[in-house]
Amino acid sequence: MSRVAKKPVSIPKGVDIQVNAEAITVKGPKGSLKLPTPPGVVAEVKDGQVLLAGKTANDVKMAGTARALVANMVTGVNEGYQRKLELFGVGYRAALQGKDLNLSLGYSHPVLFKAPEGITLEVPTQTEILVKGADKQGVGEAAAKIRSFRPPEPYKGKGVRYSGEKITLKEAKKA
Repeated sequence: MSRVAKKPVSIPKGVDIQVNAEAITVKGPKGSLKLPTPPGVVAEVKDGQVLLAGKTANDVKMAGTARALVANMVTGVNEGYQRKLELFGVGYRAALQGKDLNLSLGYSHPVLFKAPEGITLEVPTQTEILVKGADKQGVGEAAAKIRSFRPPEPYKGKGVRYSGEKITLKEAKKA
């Protein structure tokens, strides 16, 4: 049995939740998110909380997943999510061109990244990138895509890494 599904999701002030047979819609100050209701999962809003339940054992497991997704949506539209990326390397820098991110990562050409819908990019310094948005999965995907342009290499640690990420450096070959 899923213990996660039994815990209700509390709805903070300023957040509105609509539950239909097809989808769960969450609206708040940071935007609006929609989740298709998984088959076999029943959702209802009662006393300022969202309750999710399943009919069979497999449905209860899916209700736990849906509960976690709804909790992430509520947090996202209320507070938002952000990931911070850092650039390490000589000449590695980032700049915004409108809504697009222009990256110089040691290639012979600049790398352009177009921000997906609902995601905002900020560049506080030339070596820092902030990825912000209401959708937790969208923020993580955008940050992973930016990191994939030049992941940290294991010998000098140059590349794009998440803030606080530890890179284990290898020792160079000895002749």
